[in-house]
Amino acid sequence: MKAAIETVQLTKNYGKARGITQVDLQVQEGEIFGFIGPNGAGKSTTIRTLLGLLHKTSGQARIFGMDCETQRTQILEQVGYLPSEVFYYDNMRAIDLLRYSASFYKKDCNARIQELAGLLELDLNKKIEDMSLGNKKKVGIVQGLLHEPRLIILDEPTSGLDPLMQRTFFDLIQRENRRGATVLFSSHILGEVQRICDRVAIIKEGRIVNTQKIADLRKNTYKKVRFTAQRPLQGFALPGVADLQLDGQQASFMYSGDCNVLMSALAALPLQDVDVTEPDLEEIFMHYYTEQEAGHERLPV
Repeated sequence: MKAAIETVQLTKNYGKARGITQVDLQVQEGEIFGFIGPNGAGKSTTIRTLLGLLHKTSGQARIFGMDCETQRTQILEQVGYLPSEVFYYDNMRAIDLLRYSASFYKKDCNARIQELAGLLELDLNKKIEDMSLGNKKKVGIVQGLLHEPRLIILDEPTSGLDPLMQRTFFDLIQRENRRGATVLFSSHILGEVQRICDRVAIIKEGRIVNTQKIADLRKNTYKKVRFTAQRPLQGFALPGVADLQLDGQQASFMYSGDCNVLMSALAALPLQDVDVTEPDLEEIFMHYYTEQEAGHERLPV
């Protein structure tokens, strides 16, 4: 299988500010690839360097075998890009903007614009200045997909979309993937990436810390557990507990392991209240990539 995106030791320095350092990334043609990390981790810098919007400091970056700087024009003909924030000329109608965007491609995109607008429930005759954030994001989605690109790059694409429209958006991206498009999906929301991606790269402080299949990520993902006991407990221990925090009869910790084991252990406790949630990525980074081996940690409550 050929690589749609390939970077080798890709580095972008901003002087004293952090950029990205020696990023090795490979996205295969035809896959939906997740790119996750907390805000400021380097996701957007990586994407903008791939698109030639930023000049790399060192390393290599290629899309469909073409150099991202010297062959940028040929690459952009085959790429659809949705930035994390979209800005347009406010006085234009959506249809005028999209027709202008379509004029850069050597094909008739009118039917495609109407199809995508219908799926996203977008009023094409409305002026952009009168649109909500969500509708402006819909314009960006149509703009990125109107020429049926081989590679779709999405940077935080769901911000501004309501939950029902997010579902429609995910269905649309999966349909484009079945059509043959490769997708790079950048997000700081782990659940979004787990929903549609095949593999995922995790970036932290400008460096790739791991790349793995979504199935393996699900298997190893931490859960955040909080509970309040009816009375003080003694002798409770559970493999996979980390970052234990105690406050009277309340306890919170991160847990990595079999959820059935966790629920059985909690069911045996005299609990007043319990809450099990998915931690955010910052919390996962604090625990998931330590070199400590899993062991028993006692809860002295």
